[in-house]
Amino acid sequence: MRTHDEFGDQTSTSGIGNGAGPAARTVRSNIELAPESVFGFLGSADENLRELERLLDADIHVRGNAVTLTGLAAEVALAERVVEQLVALTARNRVVTAEAVRHTVRMLTEGSSDSPAEVLSLDILSRRGKTIRPKTLNQKHYVDAIDKNTIVFGIGPAGTGKTYLAVAKAVQALQTKQVNRIILTRPAVEAGERLGFLPGTLNEKIDPYLRPLYDSLHDMMDPEAIPKLMASGVIEVAPLAYMRGRSLNDSFIILDEAQNTTPEQMKMFLTRLGFGSKIVVTGDVTQVDLPGGTQSGLRVVSEILSGVEDIHFAQLTSSDVVRHRLVADIVDAYGRYEAETRPVVQAHYTGNRAQRRAADRASGRG
Repeated sequence: MRTHDEFGDQTSTSGIGNGAGPAARTVRSNIELAPESVFGFLGSADENLRELERLLDADIHVRGNAVTLTGLAAEVALAERVVEQLVALTARNRVVTAEAVRHTVRMLTEGSSDSPAEVLSLDILSRRGKTIRPKTLNQKHYVDAIDKNTIVFGIGPAGTGKTYLAVAKAVQALQTKQVNRIILTRPAVEAGERLGFLPGTLNEKIDPYLRPLYDSLHDMMDPEAIPKLMASGVIEVAPLAYMRGRSLNDSFIILDEAQNTTPEQMKMFLTRLGFGSKIVVTGDVTQVDLPGGTQSGLRVVSEILSGVEDIHFAQLTSSDVVRHRLVADIVDAYGRYEAETRPVVQAHYTGNRAQRRAADRASGRG
């Protein structure tokens, strides 16, 4: 909640507006920042101020440590809340970036009751000066769900952090001795029929399909320690087929790319759950690479397990993309395209990639 103490002396004066209601009045709000908050609020080379000017309808002027907001009452009220949250972040010794500004404005615009400052300052892991934390409200809800539930499904498009945050929670659980080992798995669907033609041992053949999981681990742990932990069985990275027939106790288990499991494989995997374990399943139902006509286990599991206690389904969207801002635009553009051509697209996405390319050529899209 915003207080006068956080912002210093604050006054509002009403101008003359042409609208009939209070929301149509032009108002001015003067906010005095603590001197030590000014640089963090403005950002390097005033990049945060420029982002605020781009995103907010209220006019923003900064002189010294005084911020003046002018505009319609509702616009100024939103800008005040944004300023409050960004200053709160600086007070928690957080570096405020243009990305943090965007996420703060989005959360407040969407009417969330959660404090953006709390969301953006929730630390999961810290290593060599790099801290991993949720960057959007949905990501925080996803992380909270992992803490509160035994099985969590993280479903959303590329770049929403669903796998990265799950691995971070797994490493955190291992470091705090909540579990004794981490198991990371994903289906090697594309390896399928071509495995026999690839050079090397079986492990060398499937390694490319597991590489993204290794990359996440290397971001969060000492790279020199990972081979030792894998040799001792504390960390296991393996294809989904290796899970069959096992009971996994005291483990944090992550199934990545789950859209490429069949319903039978999904059932097999979920029933590996042992005592003291936690499961996180991640995937994107718009990126299925299964052979034509094969149903995705991730698409049907929500219907099967909906309402089961201690199982949570977290939905992430393009607004949760934390890669380059164009990734969110690309996801949205594809969503609109698929909605406009739904009958064709539904048939198109039932096949594997070769079949989809053939369908593209037949429909004139390839």
